[in-house]
Amino acid sequence: MKINGVHYRSIALNDDGWSVRIFDQRALPWELVHVQLTTLEQAARAIAEMWTRGAPMIAATAAYGLSLGLREDASDAALQKGYETLLATRPTAVNLRWALDEMLSAVKPYQGQARIDAAYKRAGEICDEDVEINRNIGLSGLPLLREMAKKKSGAPLNILTHCNAGWLATVDYGTISAPIYMAHDEGIDIHVWVDETRPRNQGALLTAYELQQHGVPHTVIADNAGGLLMQRGQVDLCLVGTDRVTRNGDVCNKIGTYLKALAAHDNNVPFYIALPYPTIDYSMESGDFIPIEERSAREVTHMSGRKADGSVEEFQITLSDGANPAFDITPARLVSGYITERGILKQVCNGESDEPIFMADVA
Repeated sequence: MKINGVHYRSIALNDDGWSVRIFDQRALPWELVHVQLTTLEQAARAIAEMWTRGAPMIAATAAYGLSLGLREDASDAALQKGYETLLATRPTAVNLRWALDEMLSAVKPYQGQARIDAAYKRAGEICDEDVEINRNIGLSGLPLLREMAKKKSGAPLNILTHCNAGWLATVDYGTISAPIYMAHDEGIDIHVWVDETRPRNQGALLTAYELQQHGVPHTVIADNAGGLLMQRGQVDLCLVGTDRVTRNGDVCNKIGTYLKALAAHDNNVPFYIALPYPTIDYSMESGDFIPIEERSAREVTHMSGRKADGSVEEFQITLSDGANPAFDITPARLVSGYITERGILKQVCNGESDEPIFMADVA
């Protein structure tokens, strides 16, 4: 996607061919900051401290992080230690483990420089595959948006989002954003309600920034406003991403998603999940078993914002203690469908095997 007319991927090799460039998402939208990662430890810190975030981007950063670590020490012991270090950075998103397992499989047969070369090759492939996956998610979701827009008789199609599952959360295109951008580029009249997504405000800071850069009409709303908008008929579709979907279809996503799903269900608003296949964890039976990341209470008790002089500063907003569970679980019964690169699923498995049930197969 483009920022000020310049095309970027969220992660890429620098011109030296080995160090890695990401954006420091903590600085957006106020400033576009490029960060150069040169060590595994830097990559781990970037993931843990949310310089970069989003399940696919965490996976891509970890893949290149392991490559950076092998440049320093390509031994089996260092490989295992690097794997464990990166795996411990974020416990909830399943893509992280998937990418690290992919990297292990790719490099284990080799030693020395051949191992390093294999690592960079597989990390690059993971990034390229993510771009294609998200492009195809867009192609899967576009017919749904077309069909819904036709029913609006010329009025805008109003989509409500939560958190950020756009191109900043992936290598490019994004999961929820790919069909939105494609529909907008096709001339479909779309308006997006952007949940602010407390406590880190990824919606207000990141999703809104992306939509502004792409020229998509949007409005930032307080998290608690979504239910009223649905009651008023001002939301046609809820479209959110996910960090993990379990075998029974339960969805783990940013805290507050469950409340939107409940409001959507109560007001007959379709509630769709956009996700790549690696985000489906067939080894986990239900959302009851997903570890919920407990982040620092400071994210709740403090906020940052831009002052009148243009400087950005953090402010304390309460004298009380805070609690900060970062994700919640939306039961499969509240989900209308799962938009993937392979099509739209009604169920992620048929209950007896891992065979999915596609919407096209549902009578």
